[in-house]
Parts: sequence; structure tokens; C-alpha cells
Amino acid sequence: MYAVVVTGGKQYRVSEGTQLVVDRLTAEVGSTIEFADVLMIGGDSPKVGAPHVPGASVKATVVAHEQGEKTEYVRYLHRRRTRTQKNGRAKLTILQINGIEG
Repeated sequence: MYAVVVTGGKQYRVSEGTQLVVDRLTAEVGSTIEFADVLMIGGDSPKVGAPHVPGASVKATVVAHEQGEKTEYVRYLHRRRTRTQKNGRAKLTILQINGIEG
């Protein structure tokens, strides 16, 4: 059984027992989170929401907060002949999926 959930404006396909890396959430490490924005539940009898499946939820536990890999990009303005180089690291949260209900 799997589900498609929405968090941080992105859609993720999750199943029980897997880990999921999402954008930083405000929950503390070890706390339990429940996602109510479930778009689809798949398996033997799939359910598709319009846009959400009523009564469906996905429960997860926060494992850790980390930073992603460093990303660099260069912007060039051709008429001004200037270059701008910037970089950054995404702040991420690792979740352990505990259960899918619905």
C-alpha cells in the first residue's frame, strides 16, 4: 500500500516503513506528524481524491534535521558584463513513515 501526500508544495509517493526527505518542518526530533493532504491511496483498491481523499491520513515520525548538499549557480548579465556567483544549502527534515490510514 502506498499514498501520495503533499508537503511544502511538493508531492511525494510514500509507503509504510520508508524514509522521506522533505523541506524543513517546524516539528522537533522524535515527534509525530500527521499529513491530512492525501491525494491518492494505492494498492488493491486505489482511491483517488478530488483533490484530497476524505478521511485519509499518513503518520510519520521526525528522525532528524539536516542540510542538503551545497548548490552553486552563476548569473551573467551580458549587457552589463557582470557575473554574480551565489551558493546555498537546503534545510531538510528526514521522516520515517509509520502508517497510512484511509
